[in-house]
Amino acid sequence: MIRPLEVPSISTIPIYCLADCHLPDSSIRGHPLALLARSAYACGMARADCTVCGGTGWKVVERSTAGAQALSDDRPGASTGDPKMVWAVPCDCTTGDRTDRLLARARVPERYRHCDFDNFETDNEYGETVQPRIQVWNRSLAQARIAVEGFAREFPFSSDRGLLLMGGCGSGKTHLAVAALKNIVLRGHTGLFYDYRELLKEIQDSYNAESQTTEMSVLEPVLKTELLVLDDLGSSKPSPWAMETVGHILNARYNDEKVTVITTNYLDSEMKSPGETPSGVTFPSGETRTAPKDESLESRVGKRVRSRLYEMCRTVEFSAPDYRKEIRNTSRGRA
Repeated sequence: MIRPLEVPSISTIPIYCLADCHLPDSSIRGHPLALLARSAYACGMARADCTVCGGTGWKVVERSTAGAQALSDDRPGASTGDPKMVWAVPCDCTTGDRTDRLLARARVPERYRHCDFDNFETDNEYGETVQPRIQVWNRSLAQARIAVEGFAREFPFSSDRGLLLMGGCGSGKTHLAVAALKNIVLRGHTGLFYDYRELLKEIQDSYNAESQTTEMSVLEPVLKTELLVLDDLGSSKPSPWAMETVGHILNARYNDEKVTVITTNYLDSEMKSPGETPSGVTFPSGETRTAPKDESLESRVGKRVRSRLYEMCRTVEFSAPDYRKEIRNTSRGRA
């Protein structure tokens, strides 16, 4: 018989209570307890193509038990001999490369899977001799890491507000966003990583009559996941459809109290880029770049979306230049 379980919700049922529960029937996939287990167990640990558990993360085994009822001969898993009790136990496919499967399910790109808080550098040299400027940049990176690491450590209890990571290209925004996502999904929460342009493209592709996906099949996981990392917001050319789509996603997640972490290279009009001068932005290599006109975050996503981001995200500024470019230029100069 099934051990009575008193749980407030499916999502909070302890795994240890399920691991030693036994079922008097081998039809585990259709049993209410099996359905409960499927939701409670970290499905990210199971292989979706597993022929044993069918992606549920659970399999059935028989154990001899006095007084157990014999299985019907026409039932899967039935055996001859003494009556046996059917037990639900974690499937073998839930062991092994668990981390890789969880990160793949969260759509973390291979290029960023190495990103952690420990390997985020906050003592860069940039090939620069002006130490006060370097200290300002590295202090900004250190403060950003503290803010994002604290957010990840306290998730989901700290706040229903997410993070808006703002700064120039190559300053480390995506690194920290992925580090937070990895930390959170490996603790058992659900999370997704999406590049802004890729998400819009997948939604657009779903409108194609020959597509095997629908708009809802793309949007539902984005809207429902506990944590969404939306990378490079505003990177595609703004259009009414794009602004409407991203506005719908952010509004839906805000109303459902879902947490979102966003990275963007576009600043607010009142913010200044690192090392800004009247003629533009000067980097350690000596290069000066003039910021394009009317390229604020608001101009890329619309006033309504920018206003919503003030409510749903805490802003973390990255006041540092493109580390990747500066290091590459320095290396070439030394060659």
